[in-house]
Formats: sequence, C-alpha cells, structure tokens
Amino acid sequence: MKRTTNCLPHRPPLWAMLALIVHLLSLITTHAQPSPILDGYVRDGLANNLALRQESLEISRVTESINQARSLFYPRVAFNPTYSLAAGGRRLQFPVGDLLNPVYQTLNQMTGTDRFPTNIQNVNELLAPNNFHDTKVSVQYSIFNTDIQYNYLIQKQLLTAQEARKRVVENELRYTIRTAYYQYLQTLDAIRIYDNSRKVLTELARLNEKLVSNNVATKEVLSSARYEISKVDQQMAVAEKNRESARAYVNFLLNRDLTAPVEVDSLLTRILPEQKETLPDLQQTALRGRQELAQVNGSLRAAQTAVKLNEANARIPNVYVGGNAGFQGFGYTFQNQAYVLAQFGLQWDLFRGYEKRSKIQQARIQTDALQTRMQEVQRQIQLQVLQAYYDLDAANESLTATQSGIQNADATFRVIDSKYRNGQALLIEFLRYQNDRLTAQLQHSMARTDVLVKRAALDRAVAVE
Repeated sequence: MKRTTNCLPHRPPLWAMLALIVHLLSLITTHAQPSPILDGYVRDGLANNLALRQESLEISRVTESINQARSLFYPRVAFNPTYSLAAGGRRLQFPVGDLLNPVYQTLNQMTGTDRFPTNIQNVNELLAPNNFHDTKVSVQYSIFNTDIQYNYLIQKQLLTAQEARKRVVENELRYTIRTAYYQYLQTLDAIRIYDNSRKVLTELARLNEKLVSNNVATKEVLSSARYEISKVDQQMAVAEKNRESARAYVNFLLNRDLTAPVEVDSLLTRILPEQKETLPDLQQTALRGRQELAQVNGSLRAAQTAVKLNEANARIPNVYVGGNAGFQGFGYTFQNQAYVLAQFGLQWDLFRGYEKRSKIQQARIQTDALQTRMQEVQRQIQLQVLQAYYDLDAANESLTATQSGIQNADATFRVIDSKYRNGQALLIEFLRYQNDRLTAQLQHSMARTDVLVKRAALDRAVAVE
C-alpha cells in the first residue's frame, strides 16, 4: 500500500542546509587564524598552571645558589667571643723558683744589694685555661680560589639549563591546552550532530505516527523510530559526559574551578590551517628553536667548566689572607689584653692518592656523555618533526576523504528521505542511511579536530609559540 505525501508538509531538510554550510566552510584554505579566545587561555595557563609554577620556583632556587656562590667572592667577617672555665686535667709544672731563688740570693750577697728577686714561685698551671676569654673579630678573604670562581660559573650555566627547562614545559603546556580545547570543541560538535539527528528521528516518528493513525502503516514503524530516538539519547548522554570531562580538563590546565564555563570559538574548527612548509625547513627551524637543546647545552657547558675546575685544582694553589683583632686574657678586664693577628696563607695539595686525576677523568666522561646526549636529542627532534609532519599530512587526507563521505551520505539520505515520504522506500533503508549520515558527520567532525591537534603537535615539535 502506498503512503500519501500529504501527511506532513515537505520542506528543505535542516541537515541539508547545515551540510552545505559545513561543506562551504571546509573548502576555505588559509593559514591558521589566531583565536583570541584560545590565545587568552594559553596565556592564562602559562600564568597559572601549577606545573609551570614549580618550574619557576626551581629557577628561583637555582638563582639563590648563584647568589650564594657570588657571596664567596666577598670577605667574611665574624664576631667570635669565647669564655672558658676549667678544673682538673693536666698541669704544667716547672720548678723555676727552686732553680733561680738560690742563684739570685747568692748574687745579692756578692753585690751587697737586693737587685735580684728571691721569691719566685714555681710554675704549676692548668693546661686548660680557667676564667679565660678570647673576644675577637675575624676577617677572611680569598685572594685566589679556583673552587669559588668555577663554582660561580657552573651555577650560572645550570641556571641557563633550568630556564630552558621551563621553556620546554611552556611549549608542552601550549600544546596540551590547545589540544584539550580542540577536544572540548569536538564534544560540542558531537552533541550538535546528535541533536540534529534526534530532530530528524523525531520528525520521522511524527510522520510514522500520522501514517499509523491513517492506517497507512503498521505500528512497528513507530516503535522502530522511537527505538532509534532512544539510541541517540544514549549516545547524547555519553557525549555530554565527554563534554563535562573535556571542560574540566581545560580548567585543570588553567588552574581554575573545574566547573567554570569555557568560552567557545565556533570558527576555530571551521577554518583549518594550510600546510606550506617543507619538512627540511621545519626540521632546521626545530633544531634552532627547541629548548631541549638549550637545556642539554647548558648542562654540557657546566660539565666542561667542571673539567676546568678539577684541572685547576690539580695545578694551582689557593691563596688567602685573614686576621683577628680583639682581647684575650684571664678575666673580662680588657686591660692590657688587646691583640692583633694578621695571616697570609697558601693551600696546595701536592698528592692525594691520584684523587684529582680521577676527578678530572670523571668530569670528562660526564662531558662526553652530554655531548652524546646532545646528538641523540637532535636526532629525536628531527624524528618528532618528521612524524608530526606526516601525521598532519595524513590527517588532511583523512579530512578530505570525510568531506567526500559526508557529501555522498547527505546526497544519499536526501534521496531516501524523499522516497520514504512518497512510499517508495522501506523504513529499514531510511534508518540505515540515516545512521550512515550520522557516522559520516561524526567522522568529519573528528577529522577536523584531528587536523587541528596534529597541527598543534607539529607546532610543538617545531617549537612554534
């Protein structure tokens, strides 16, 4: 039995207009347009991300190490008062009175005078001073010390490496934020596609309900349409869950409340970048700009300075000057207790069991290891750029294929929709091509997002901000 076409007014389908708009926008080829919204989120992430804050704190820690190394170039002044009490222990005993008193008495008798003392006491003193103080100001200054000079240079080079490490994290964070934002937009696009599909199925259910009420079709066509609606509702629920998870992840990267709204740039996934750079140019740009190389280079320079440090320690002595000024004596009287002491010293280890030679060799091995690491990182960067380049190329080809697929699916569905309305197609055919069209739209949406993600990955590999 044929169904009449007057049950529901025929009008241009909404999905046909949407598909046309999508197709026209997808044909636009241009360079990646700046997105004020996404760029703002990237700036917020660089300012607030917790992982990046940790890197900033690490830089501050290394900076303080430099300040500590610099402080060793200045004189050290210290106030060191001490007071000692002692009892018992070893004593210094010497019979100086027993030896000299008889001699002096004889001299006095011979000269008829009392010029020589005859009451000298024997020495009986504790070796540990009792009621003794030493109140002094000490000054120390290194005139020449290889440890101080080279350690300062090493700390500065390590700071350079740490700053490069922070820029590596910034580059990775830019990629992560952009990827998370693209994925959030894709979940919104999926919800839109499911919503449009539900509208089509709801319209189908109304049509089938009229057909059943007019005895043109049996009830299974209505129940089948309602079952398809329930399937889309289930897919919609999953898509909404994915949207909330994607939004929470974006907010996590920005260190915001996980439920905070995320502003949408609806044109970002419509205007896709055009790939014009050649692979060799991208690889050379990456080798010039990747901060991993700067990080390894900073560590390498620090290791080379460590070699110079150990070589200098093996052949150059350290020279220093110092002095003390203060009061020293029994009891805190400060009378006739002042003293001044100046020192000039040289320290030179002539032999330490070949320890210095071993340290020099150890530092050279570390330098060789970092040079090897530098070569490895260069090769890794070239490989990353190559993989990201061909991943983007494959994503563009996949997008082209999905554009063709969505056009064919839309064209086929319009034909089946018209036939079904005129009673020339079965419900199972309508549902089949409706599902094909839904799948084609989802694939096209994911392919557009994949192009943006792969472009972000290439920018990360090339270190493009």
